[in-house]
Amino acid sequence: MGSLIAQIISVTLMNLGSLRRRLWMSLAMVLASAVVVAILLAFLAMAKGFEETMRGAGSNQIAILMREGSSTELNSVILQDQVNLISESAGVARDANGPQVSPELYVIVDGIKKSSGTEANIPLRGLNQTGMAMRTNMHLTEGRMFVPGTNEMIVGEGVLREFSGFEIGKEVRFGKNLWTVVGVFSTGGNIFESELWADIKTIQSHYNRGSSYQSIRLQLDNDDGLASVKETIAREPRLNLEAQTEREYFASQGKQLQYIATFGWIISAVMALGALAGALNTMYTSVADRAKEIATLRALGFSNFSAFCGTIAEAMVLAVAGGLLGSLAAYLFFDGLNTSTLGGSFTQVVFSFEMSPDLFVQGAVLALVIGFVSGFFPAWRAARMPVIVAFRHAT
Repeated sequence: MGSLIAQIISVTLMNLGSLRRRLWMSLAMVLASAVVVAILLAFLAMAKGFEETMRGAGSNQIAILMREGSSTELNSVILQDQVNLISESAGVARDANGPQVSPELYVIVDGIKKSSGTEANIPLRGLNQTGMAMRTNMHLTEGRMFVPGTNEMIVGEGVLREFSGFEIGKEVRFGKNLWTVVGVFSTGGNIFESELWADIKTIQSHYNRGSSYQSIRLQLDNDDGLASVKETIAREPRLNLEAQTEREYFASQGKQLQYIATFGWIISAVMALGALAGALNTMYTSVADRAKEIATLRALGFSNFSAFCGTIAEAMVLAVAGGLLGSLAAYLFFDGLNTSTLGGSFTQVVFSFEMSPDLFVQGAVLALVIGFVSGFFPAWRAARMPVIVAFRHAT
């Protein structure tokens, strides 16, 4: 066994030492692997960043209620009587000011994207002080809070990064109404930073919503609070609502970009086939170039298996080098990159690409697969090549 391992190491070192004779073909294999891995990681980082942005907004201690059958806040309608009924439900936390309930509005307004100069939808959320308090990670990074009853609003940091005209002090026109930006807020990088916030009564007035809302947020009093709220809804026929935790809601919303990861794997697989074609050519050329060395080693008593393993190792080294280069490129160019995409409510969700260790593992697996497949058949040829044929080929 020790002799076999020594043979494999010797053949591998010989193969790697001869790379300079095939420098450009070897570099082509490295670059092809790098491009495939970088593209895969870019797609995966996009999906991961979106998922984390959605997941970060959810809490198991807050329930969100919408009209039965509504998948998003945009197509939900809730009346004031329903807000009053649910406020009296068991399971709802209370403080000195009463039930911790936040009826909210969610309307769509236009903004101009900095990257393209085109219009895109932004959510304008109407909420009260209770709703503000429920976002425990919310804090102002610039300016001040809006004054209830006025046309003042605060903007999320994501909106400020991706859209023009939302700096503090700017006046923004939505339809017939002129709004003034008085503050910028952060919620730790989650989806709420893609929104504009203003006083709910003012939005109800400007958008002719009367006393209607689109969602209700409840602070639950304990771990069984959601079950109590659902029991109240089941008993009261006027409450045609569905309740779930914020975490469940945003987790379901975050799944909408899972197809990006799937699409990334499909594109990478197609590109990997092209990379494999080039890699196979490189490795077959490597075997032909080293025919004399292979024959000499065989004549000296080296086994077929050592020739096989040495060729596989060469392919794996080149592919892994490409994988490392592609991972580095993906990290430098995509990690933390800010972008926005259309969310479930037909509004822009601002998020950042996120490179995580599990993504790098997936990239490494793809590189190893490319290396193994591209090396297997040339290695098989090297192992089965008769000594006399190898010498005759080399002359």
